[in-house]
Amino acid sequence: MTEKPLARIVGLILAGCATTSAFSQEQDGDQLLIRVTEGQSAEAARLSEAAIQTEPVQRLSSDASVSLSRMGGRGLDPVIRGQNENRVDVLLDGMRVEGACPSRMDPPTSRLSTALAPVLEIRTSNRTLRWGPITGGQVVATTAAPEFAGDNRTTGHLTLGGSDNGEGKLVNGSVAAGSKDAFIRFAGGYDESGDYEDGDGNEVRSSYENAEGRVDGAWTADNGFYIKGMVSRQEERDVKFPGQGMDAPKTDTDLYRLELGAPVADGNWNLMTWQADVDHVMDNFSLREQTASMKMLTASETRTQGVRLTLDQRATEYTDWALGVDYETNEWDAALNSVDKDVVASYIWPGVERDRVGVFYEQFTRIQPNLQLGAGIRYDRVEMEATKADETYTLKQPDGTVVPMSATKAYEQVYGTTNTDVADDNISGFVSSEWRYAPNRSLDVVASHSVRSPGVTERYVNKTLGWVGNPDLDTEKHNKLEISLSGREGNWSWRPAIWVDQVDDYVLRSQDRYYNIDARLLGVEGHLGWSNGTWSTNSKLASVRGENRDADKALPRIPPIQFIQMVGWHYQGHALEVEWQLARRQDRVDLESGLDPSTSPGYGVFNLSGTHPLMANLSLTWAVDNVFDKTWAAHVSKADALGEEFFKVNEPGRTVRTALTARW
Repeated sequence: MTEKPLARIVGLILAGCATTSAFSQEQDGDQLLIRVTEGQSAEAARLSEAAIQTEPVQRLSSDASVSLSRMGGRGLDPVIRGQNENRVDVLLDGMRVEGACPSRMDPPTSRLSTALAPVLEIRTSNRTLRWGPITGGQVVATTAAPEFAGDNRTTGHLTLGGSDNGEGKLVNGSVAAGSKDAFIRFAGGYDESGDYEDGDGNEVRSSYENAEGRVDGAWTADNGFYIKGMVSRQEERDVKFPGQGMDAPKTDTDLYRLELGAPVADGNWNLMTWQADVDHVMDNFSLREQTASMKMLTASETRTQGVRLTLDQRATEYTDWALGVDYETNEWDAALNSVDKDVVASYIWPGVERDRVGVFYEQFTRIQPNLQLGAGIRYDRVEMEATKADETYTLKQPDGTVVPMSATKAYEQVYGTTNTDVADDNISGFVSSEWRYAPNRSLDVVASHSVRSPGVTERYVNKTLGWVGNPDLDTEKHNKLEISLSGREGNWSWRPAIWVDQVDDYVLRSQDRYYNIDARLLGVEGHLGWSNGTWSTNSKLASVRGENRDADKALPRIPPIQFIQMVGWHYQGHALEVEWQLARRQDRVDLESGLDPSTSPGYGVFNLSGTHPLMANLSLTWAVDNVFDKTWAAHVSKADALGEEFFKVNEPGRTVRTALTARW
């Protein structure tokens, strides 16, 4: 890249000045499985962690119920309780953002800001329906407002960091002016890395460049009325993927958000609107020394617009209720082009449009001082169509003849259907109870029915006749029950949980085809922690079993039993942490699906990290990942093909990361 990093950052920030914004996360009282805010303060912890990680989503790896699927140096895709891709919703400051790559080179979590590292939460149960039903999980990212200390009217930070494995470099910062009632903030960052090495010293094609700029702001009147907004621009360049047929030389993301709200009666109302535009280019020649015999390029884009109106009220001293309506429209378009012949080889996403309107109501009542009951219901109308399904391109037959082809013909040949217009009426609901049977102890039970419409790729992907979606798929229905016990006694805390998810019409991808099956997922989780303020220890365990009930065999891409042991020390602002991540061998696989090319061996990885104040407003953060230089890959990582040989992308070998962060 010829453009200078500093120039790109400044340009991205200035591009965001067309509007101002900020973020406010609605509080719903959910009990959260993950809330990544450890450290002296939430803001300091997020800045410190962001300084030594290429993507904020990496922080979720500290929870045993979350696995991260790797395809390259960027674009880590979370797998929650064995559920992946379209079953995991990602909400960025309340916005639902879609990726623009059919192969998920750019999952929604790659949009998370590294300059303003957000608080990350994971929701796995339907304790609220305002953001839609949860089938697998929700990743909720919340960007905190700036904190102004005392009479100060400005605040900000600057971080400089790097890593040895891949020679990574990063710089990011922010500056805000105002007060807690009115502020404007500018933020930006740039990071890059070369190809890293795995534990065996083998180079993994994983280099990338990433730059972002963001402007946000907020104003609150004396009567409680507020207006908040945000605009951001992210540019990813020259992102390489090992074993994949293509790399991603360019991905641009523009996000816009506006929020209004005010108190009303015994509660408040909130109106939020957003837009997310993602443009993505991938090809097989621009980043490769050996040019492919046929140059192919895919240009794809996605456009998302949404609006959500909610009303929260306290009916009585013991009852809260909420209702809301939201509307979201999406457009996906992706075309595979033969560069040499200057023709379209396939409409991978044939101009797919989706309109969704949803309405929900939920209520929570404390019927006794130690017992609260909740319930909610939601209806979603989802309409999808492929506007370019009948547009033709040429397909070369095995005998050398060329015939006209279209997405509609592909669907007909593979599934026997030509109807690409779909309308789903989805009804979801939940009931929950929280019984505090003793001081600092509670029993939580959540039962839910969640309906998911198949995603754009599952229904409409069309890569000639090799990878074809199924427009005739039925909606996926999850019937879930979760029981957990939470407790605290002295310095100890614990939370065991058990859950079952009976899925009707589970969407299974097998040999690049999509079918509905009946499935069941069973899971057990446990957390045990101890802390005396200086020393702390946390043990986390997660196990999930996925079953294809139609074929009486395992579901593909289910993570093995995972265990994480952490020991930490905190004293006068200094923090040290030792982490041991272990995973059992995964031999319950579905080799016929093509998603599990083989079983996966178990592994144990040892990590160290620390944060140290150097002076009042300057701190040093460091980490040594994979201390013993193990060669390993997560079972859920994408299986890549190199010729006829399938392999998983190995994680980096021993990596030392350091960063200096100044705050004022």
